[in-house]
Amino acid sequence: MLELPQIGMGCAPLGGLLEAVTAADASETLASALAGGITYFDTAPFYGFGLSERRVGDAIRDHPNCILSTKVGRLLAKGAWDNPSEHGWPAALPFHHIYDYSYDGVMRSYEDSLQRLGMDRIDLLFLHDIGSFAHTDPDEESRHFKDAMSGGYRALDELRQNGDIKAVGIGVNEIDVSLRALEHGNWDYFLLAGRYTLLEQDAMAELFPTCEKSETSIIVGGPYNSGILVGGQTWNYADAPEHIVKKVANIKDVCQRHQVPMAAAALQFCSAHRVVKSVIPGVRTAREMRQTLEWMEITIPNELWADLKSNNLLDTDVPTPG
Repeated sequence: MLELPQIGMGCAPLGGLLEAVTAADASETLASALAGGITYFDTAPFYGFGLSERRVGDAIRDHPNCILSTKVGRLLAKGAWDNPSEHGWPAALPFHHIYDYSYDGVMRSYEDSLQRLGMDRIDLLFLHDIGSFAHTDPDEESRHFKDAMSGGYRALDELRQNGDIKAVGIGVNEIDVSLRALEHGNWDYFLLAGRYTLLEQDAMAELFPTCEKSETSIIVGGPYNSGILVGGQTWNYADAPEHIVKKVANIKDVCQRHQVPMAAAALQFCSAHRVVKSVIPGVRTAREMRQTLEWMEITIPNELWADLKSNNLLDTDVPTPG
């Protein structure tokens, strides 16, 4: 089983998610991560249509101790979208994506990623965005899911069995599709973005116990819920609705009473559940990387977690640090 560190780095922002990141800033951010002891980096072809993979590969190529994950399910074709900003990547490379979760599509995606990364290895591959969050049409979602669970999974398992990669999983934003995937394969890791955070813990009810039974571990992506838990205004990649804004304000009040940054509580909270093996916040600057490492080291009193529970901001059964 591939062992992951408690904290890694999500590299979607380095592809320019919602806001462009210069090559110099991306390089400085990755250098700061390496200097701070980060050894796990997660990227994807979708992130800037190849831009994130290129930048990550350039940074970690000469660091054999680093663990790398990327994703399959989208092939990149030449020709930019008419408006890349509509897809969240205002400064993307001149490509567009084509969904392909078939055996051949996954194998090609794997080989393409190796070339973009400029590396001869990838440790962990995720089938990317196989649920309704990306595929809003039910018929389309059903077709892609079937392809992913048949040909796509067969390709991943073959790469794992051959020793080309060390682990396989899915990378999604939804609980439902994660539960369905557990019925179709032997998975090492699920990268679950935004569904287990200081703000929401629905994954604990059914998904986490089912993952434990199947010996599938969780990597938490999006521990700040798209930014709202670190002082932003977005939740699930869009403007946060009023009830979310209100709950976050209440969480922040409790954190301030204990003189703890809300972001530090959000970051450390995710690691407390035994099924969670790694947390990978996305960062776009060296300053954010250094701040992330500082938040991980802050001592949080047990009284903070108790106050969150007594104020009905956390369920009483949710595990907390310490």
